[in-house]
Amino acid sequence: MNRTEKEQIVQELAEKLSNTKAAFIADYRGINVEQVTQLRRELVAVGVDYRVVKNSLLRLASKETSVAELEKFCAGPTAIAMAGDDVVAPAKILTKFAEAIESFELKAAVLEGKLLSVDEITALSKLPSREELLAMALSSMNAPVSNLVGTFAAIPRSLVQVLGAIAESKAA
Repeated sequence: MNRTEKEQIVQELAEKLSNTKAAFIADYRGINVEQVTQLRRELVAVGVDYRVVKNSLLRLASKETSVAELEKFCAGPTAIAMAGDDVVAPAKILTKFAEAIESFELKAAVLEGKLLSVDEITALSKLPSREELLAMALSSMNAPVSNLVGTFAAIPRSLVQVLGAIAESKAA
């Protein structure tokens, strides 16, 4: 790889890092091609860019960005996952993958400028996803209206039941 290719990679990576909400660093040593392919598929499905990068290029690209704190974790084989809007989904996928495959090891992450340890990434992975949170919020907003409709429907229903009981008692 010549100097211009490296500069282009650094520039592209710096642009992606400056536009990302979260970046996860992992040591991918010891996983096979099938496992990496499966991990990439899962991450791409949730809009995450996963790539293996040279540590020196990652250090150069991360300067002047919110993920600059990951520089100290750039040792050994390094893969980076860069998340867009949903930061919980990649945390879930990477944590599940790290638990299933012992040789895959999460090193750290940066979430909107804050450095996260492996334990904090695991805690993040246990949060509901953005879609689940939106569904919960919508359900909470919809509950009072549903209860009001149920209450209004109960009044005529009760009246019909009372009239039916009176009709039965007069018929008997």
